[in-house]
This record gives sequence, C-alpha cells and structure tokens, in this order.
Amino acid sequence: FRRGNMSGALSAGLEDYKREHPDCLEDSATANEQSALVATKRSSPTAIARQQSSDKLTAACRTILECVGEDPDREGLVKTPERMAKALKFFTSGYEQELKDVLNGAVFTVDTDDMVIVRDIDVFSMCEHHLVPFFGKLHVAYIPKGKVLGLSKVARIAEIFCRRLQVQERLTREIAVAIEEAIDPSGVAVVMECSHMCMVMRGVQKVSANTVTSSMRGVFREDPRTRKEFIDLISRTQFYK
Repeated sequence: FRRGNMSGALSAGLEDYKREHPDCLEDSATANEQSALVATKRSSPTAIARQQSSDKLTAACRTILECVGEDPDREGLVKTPERMAKALKFFTSGYEQELKDVLNGAVFTVDTDDMVIVRDIDVFSMCEHHLVPFFGKLHVAYIPKGKVLGLSKVARIAEIFCRRLQVQERLTREIAVAIEEAIDPSGVAVVMECSHMCMVMRGVQKVSANTVTSSMRGVFREDPRTRKEFIDLISRTQFYK
C-alpha cells in the first residue's frame, strides 16, 4: 500500500472494530484513565523536584534584591537569597500538611458535652495581597458530642492554615471548618484578633489598628446564650494571673 492508502485502511479497520467490540474499547479507555491517574500520583514532588523548586525560589529572591537596588553579592547579602527562600518555604509549609497527619490519632472519646475553650493562641500568617505578616491571638471553642481533641491539636490545626498565604476572614473560617470535620461537635466558635503589617508598615500606617474576625458554627450560631458564654469567657482576664 501507499502511505495514504494504508492510513485509510487502518482507519476503516478501526471503525469496524469499534462497531463489533464496543465493550473492549470502553475497558481500554478506563485502563488509560487509570494509567493517567497512576502517572499523576507518581509525579508527586521528589527530592530532586524539591531541590529544583528551592533553587528557583532562591534565584527569584536574588532577583528581588537586585530589583530594589541592592547588590546581592555584598557581604551582608551573599546568603540572603537562600535564607529568604528557606523562610518563605517555612511560612507556607501548611500547603504540604493535611488535617489527618496533624491530628495523628489525638481524638479521644469522652462523655461530655460541656464547652471546651483554648484561648490566647499566638498566630502568625502572611497576607496574600502584599506578602507581609499579620499576627495576633486566636480563641477557639467547641461543644463535643462524645469526642474531644488533644489540646495541642487545636493550635496545630490553626498552624496548618496560618502557614499559607491568607486573608484573616478566610483563615478564621478554615480553622472552624477543620475542627468541625475532625470531631463533628455540636458547634465551633473561632475568634481571631490580628495586627496587619500591610496597614502598619505601608498604606494608611495605622499602628494601633486591629482586625477582629469570627466564625460561629452549629449551636454557637443558633443559640445566642451559648455564643454569649463563649464571648464572656474569652473576654475575661486569664484565670491564672
């Protein structure tokens, strides 16, 4: 056959096969999809990929220094791009964490439905609009339905989402939703109060301005008495002082 005739013959043969064996072709398509899924899983970051990403970020940090008019080769800045890249990786390490890994089995069966509050948790995050920090205090409460969290896990859950590029409004809600998913309580309440460097160091430059956000879920949203009890308790001076 000439090449054109061979191609036409193959196409005609494939069409005949499709009509005669439709199930077989569906199985083949499913197998191809599964193979693609396996390939995707295998493409998870390797040590080489992580190093390449780190090198790329370090080079970008060097470029930033050059763009602001600095000499990245002067003594005080020689290692700054590498240090800056490592710091940024740490500040955004929450992207590599999952709730189940942080919990690590620290969910316990306890016969109680009384309010649990962990207050005055220090939080630090990065504003996604300007990549400068915001920081402050976090207060979390939940009413269990037979399951409680290890106390340190409340702070660790917060860290997952704090160590991502954030806005405070979303961060507050994400922490509440994560606790809800972890133990399915009757309700979750989260209040966060932060100072944003994007308002302090630049822009309006208001040093004393704080931003307060809250997320009330379940009984905390539905019952004003429960919500008031929570607000009253986090507003009090610490008991041990």
